[in-house]
Formats: sequence, C-alpha cells, structure tokens
Amino acid sequence: MPIPPERAPMAPDRRRAARYPFKAEMEVEWGSAILRGQVLDISVKGLFIEVSDPLWVGASFSARLLLEEPVHLDCVVRRVEPGKGMGVLFEVSDQESRARLTALLEKLVQK
Repeated sequence: MPIPPERAPMAPDRRRAARYPFKAEMEVEWGSAILRGQVLDISVKGLFIEVSDPLWVGASFSARLLLEEPVHLDCVVRRVEPGKGMGVLFEVSDQESRARLTALLEKLVQK
C-alpha cells in the first residue's frame, strides 16, 4: 500500500550552511556573453540566481556580484529551476572579494 503524501518523509536539506535572503544584481560571464540575473539568497558557499534562461547543472562560469565594490566569484551550477533560476556553488577568486563577501555575510547574520 503506498504512503499518503502527507506522511511521506521530507527530502533532507543537503545544504551545509544557512542561506540568507539577499537581493543584488549579478553579471554572469558565459563565454563572450554577459547574462544578467538577480541573487535571491546567499550563504557562505552558495547562492540562488534568478535568471530566465539558467545554465545547466555542472556548468562553470565567472560572475560579479554587483555590490558597491563588485565581488568576483567562480561558480558551478548545482541546481536548476527551469524558468526561475539556478542554485550555484561558488569560490571567491581574490582576497579583496573574500573580505567584502565576509563583511556582507556578517551583516546578514546579524539581521
């Protein structure tokens, strides 16, 4: 006998870090094209980018989080929601960007 949906176990949340609501513009550098999207949430290692035509799972790209001083990120797509956006894992490519991102996350944690 099948398990009713209301009694089915929830899928585990595989995230290792808390995500925080955050809105900022982002430029995705994909080959010679620049795609624009909006970040909806962010964590220490990942974020969700709202974009109408997301890339595919496994796609790698460089991006700039457009803050007062941009933060440069190297990203890999981990999850795609067609027509909505993509969840990405990122690494910060330089010390200055790492310091700006750390300061941003500290502010978000305090909210």
